[in-house]
Amino acid sequence: MSEEKLLEFAWGLANSKKPFLWIIRPDLVIGGSVVLSSEFTDEISDRGLIVSWCPQEKVLNHPSIGGFLTHCGWNSTTESICAGVPMLCWPFFGDQPTDCRFICNEWEIGIEIDTNVKREEVEKLVNELMVGEKGKKMRKKAMELKKKAEEDTRPGGRSYMNLDKVIKEVLLKQN
Repeated sequence: MSEEKLLEFAWGLANSKKPFLWIIRPDLVIGGSVVLSSEFTDEISDRGLIVSWCPQEKVLNHPSIGGFLTHCGWNSTTESICAGVPMLCWPFFGDQPTDCRFICNEWEIGIEIDTNVKREEVEKLVNELMVGEKGKKMRKKAMELKKKAEEDTRPGGRSYMNLDKVIKEVLLKQN
């Protein structure tokens, strides 16, 4: 992403006044490195933590997590669903826009950030996700999908049975 978009998002997040953990990979800014001003780091010092990596599934399953900023890749999407965490969606390419459409429009467990991100929009969306009525509804639906995923993947569940069927068919064809 461009440095301008990163800074707009950063200030929107800071202005939301919500506590956060933000994972910023070193290669996030195209053709450069991530540089956040001392003014920004001072503003978030009592409620924000920025790191370059984290164990994503472990973090998503922590009870204090209220929302997840994601580019909507399929792995992150399924991890968020399995944790019952609603999403703030910021897709860029590949499967991400399609996944975002399902997250936001079909499953109603996410809110999309406009491609031309503006800090005021980010502030509004973060607050809506964390404390707004839409966020509460998304959280409830995310927990319902989590429960469904748990039921479907345990022994006897639909996904479990389908995977078992595929394994048996593949093994039978090899013999």
